[in-house]
Amino acid sequence: MKLENIPMTEIPHFKGGEKFIRAQMFTDDLNRILTRAVLVPGATVGCHVHDGSSEIIYVLSGHGKALYDGTEERLGPGDCHYCPKGHGHSVINDGEEDLEFFAVVPNQ
Repeated sequence: MKLENIPMTEIPHFKGGEKFIRAQMFTDDLNRILTRAVLVPGATVGCHVHDGSSEIIYVLSGHGKALYDGTEERLGPGDCHYCPKGHGHSVINDGEEDLEFFAVVPNQ
């Protein structure tokens, strides 16, 4: 899979969040991979529960936070956020530059 062959898609109010997310996505029968996702300043991924999957997010650039099971986790370049199956989270860009990350959502 060549990343440059996956188109960037803009999704407004992703999972009920604010503004929009830009993402390159690859899916198969088992997984959804957001090969690259970008949240502009002030954008959020709305709070959602992973009923049949978990999610792994690796931050490439920018700063923000994940709200996870009632806690707040600061995110920056090189950080990894994990949301296990059955748990809920949201991602918020509260920084002044784009928050860019790589995410994998394996079905379980």
